[in-house]
Amino acid sequence: VQLQASGGGLVQAGGSLRLSCVASGFTSDDYAIGWYRQTPGQERERVIAISSSGVSVFHADSVKGRFTISRDNAKNTVFLQMNSLRPEDTAVYYCAASLSVRVIISGTPEYWGQGTLVTVSS
Repeated sequence: VQLQASGGGLVQAGGSLRLSCVASGFTSDDYAIGWYRQTPGQERERVIAISSSGVSVFHADSVKGRFTISRDNAKNTVFLQMNSLRPEDTAVYYCAASLSVRVIISGTPEYWGQGTLVTVSS
């Protein structure tokens, strides 16, 4: 089971980025997928999550109205579209998978990708 996150980079405040999470080694459309982020010295934060059927099941208050999540099960890929980015969105973003939506929302999924760095400059 592998998850590969990509799409991070440097963007100015107000800009957009789209992150991708490609799953391999398992049937990803059976799994709920979540995005999490972490900055040095801080606890990992739940950002957003999607069920196996494509329903968004969680948004952090800090990203509501700015971030959206979607999935293309045919491509085993989940996308995180981030708009109106702010400097406080700077973090390493991780995608993770679980068979349980409850586990995804709790922030303790079984499978994790390696992370992609998003840097938002002011």
